[in-house]
Order: sequence, then C-alpha cells, then structure tokens
Amino acid sequence: MKLASLKGGRDGRLVVVSNDVAWFTDAGHIAPTLQYALDHWWRIEPELRGLAEGLEHGAMPKDRFHEHSAASPLPRAYQWIDGSAYLNHVELVRRARGAEMPESFRTDPLLYQGGSDGFLGPRDPIPLGDEAWGLDLEAEVAVITGDVPMGASREQALAAIRLVLLCNDVSLRNLIPNELAKGFGFYQSKPASAFSPVAVTPDALPGWKDGKLSGALDVELNGKPLGAADAGADMAFDFGTLIAHAAKTRSLSAGTIVGSGTVSNRGPDGGPGKPVGEGGVGYSCLAEVRTVETLAGGEARTPFLTAGDVVRIEMRDARRHTIFGAIEQEVRPLAP
Repeated sequence: MKLASLKGGRDGRLVVVSNDVAWFTDAGHIAPTLQYALDHWWRIEPELRGLAEGLEHGAMPKDRFHEHSAASPLPRAYQWIDGSAYLNHVELVRRARGAEMPESFRTDPLLYQGGSDGFLGPRDPIPLGDEAWGLDLEAEVAVITGDVPMGASREQALAAIRLVLLCNDVSLRNLIPNELAKGFGFYQSKPASAFSPVAVTPDALPGWKDGKLSGALDVELNGKPLGAADAGADMAFDFGTLIAHAAKTRSLSAGTIVGSGTVSNRGPDGGPGKPVGEGGVGYSCLAEVRTVETLAGGEARTPFLTAGDVVRIEMRDARRHTIFGAIEQEVRPLAP
C-alpha cells in the first residue's frame, strides 16, 4: 500500500496512491491526515488497504497523482530522529574534519533529534541563506513508526514500523564543526529535510528484509549521476536496532520518523568507493565526494550546492519503475 499527503493546510490531505505512482484516490472519508491514520492504525489500516485494492482494480474514483502537488507524507511530525547507520559515511565525514571514528561507533548507534515542526515537500526548493554555510544533500531511507513502548526489543521495534520512505536530510557542512565543538549537537547546521512523495508499507517492498531496504538509491545532481549505493549493503544497524536504541529511555509516539543516515557503500577493496564515472556506485552526499577528492589529490574540487543546482533522489524496482516517487529540489537563494 502506498500513501501520500497532498498539499493543503499544515498536515496535508491523505490519499492512497496506485502501485505505479500514477493515480490516487481520496482517503479523507477514512482518515483526514496521515497522522490521524497512524494514531488509529489498527482500525484504519484495513479500510485504507481496501481503498488501495479498489484503486488497483478500477473500482474507485481516481485522479492523476502529480508529485509537485504532494507534501512530504507527514508535512510535520511529532518527532524526527536521524541515525548514521552506514559506518563508511561516518568515517569519511569525520575524516573530513580531522576526527577519527571511535571504536564504540561500531556497536553503539548514532542518533540525533532533528527539527520536525515542518518538512519541505519533495518538489519544494531548498532555501539557501548563505553559500558559505556549505549546503549539502544527504540521500537516506527512513521509516515511520506506530507507538513504540519504552524499552522495546528489536523485534517489537520492527513490528512498529508502519511505512518506509526516502529522505533528503539537508545539511550545512561548514556550520557543523563549530556546533559539535560546543558539545551540544546539531541545530543551525540541520535545516528542514524533505521526504519522498509516497510512503510505502513494508509488505509492498520486495527489497525489505530484516529491517533493511535493499536496492540502489539513485542520486543525481544537475541531471548527472552522483550515486547509486545499495541501501541494504553496509548498513551496520538495521531499523529495528535504531528504533530500539531510540526507545531505550523513552516511548516513541505514532508518527515518529527515523532515518538511516546517508546511504554509503564501501568499495570492493574495503576503501571509500569510487565515483560513478570510474565504475563505482558513487556517493549520496557531497561531503563524501570532497573527502575522497582530498584523500586522492590533497584538496576538494567539488563545491557544495549553489543557487540553481538541482538534486534528485529516487529508488526504482527491477523493472525501473519508481517506488516512492522522486525527491527533486532546486536550490534557491532565501528571499529577503
């Protein structure tokens, strides 16, 4: 089952989307918003699935699904927790700022709590206040949970996953070092993120297994391939582990979003991997590109995002059909 929120009001309007992401039918008579559906999931999910089945069989009124009309599936959420489950990414970005990766990072998941009071839509522009801040994309997989009790096991956490989606976790790289040096974590360096037009139930994802989603996460910058890393490979902590870690000392409310962190694959030799143009799977953020360039040639050549740049993030199935729709965003200067 695929769900989306069309723009309108702060929380959007819930619709059920066809498997080919081409059509939708309104779900307002069942649940006005996705958050309402998550709050009453056990009662509402069967009704939404009935709507989805009717849509596939032509038994429901339908309209064309336009991704530009979609907000992020949850336009705002009670909680946005982002992990860093790909250790290749952790090693590279820490190396870029002259920091070694502690050995404990291999066994103890990294999480931070980001801003969740408003997300960008999947086709909304990325506002940029100052190019000196070092604007970067981060292509990720994320999940939306139901209620998770404090102290939940990994198995309980996995059972609480309601939906899977993609994310562009926007980062301001040049603001990160000073913020982390204060010892109090990210804030200004993590502006609003964006999510894919469609969120999908795990049972509808052939690549979903044991809390991981396998498949190439295609990332383009200005129409050129930047990365196609496999989201299921090199993920040190699956979503069940991440969610259970987050719930160790607190319960999580329905509608909590948990991110994987930047999808990142090692090269066949165990190194940081190669660009797409050199036969590798490339990268899901510019910070990794710049670090690899520095290691190879002594300096970074690729700039961070500037006004007019266009980022596209998408995952396709075996027949090259889109699964979640595409995040496609242009960088625009912040209006005065």
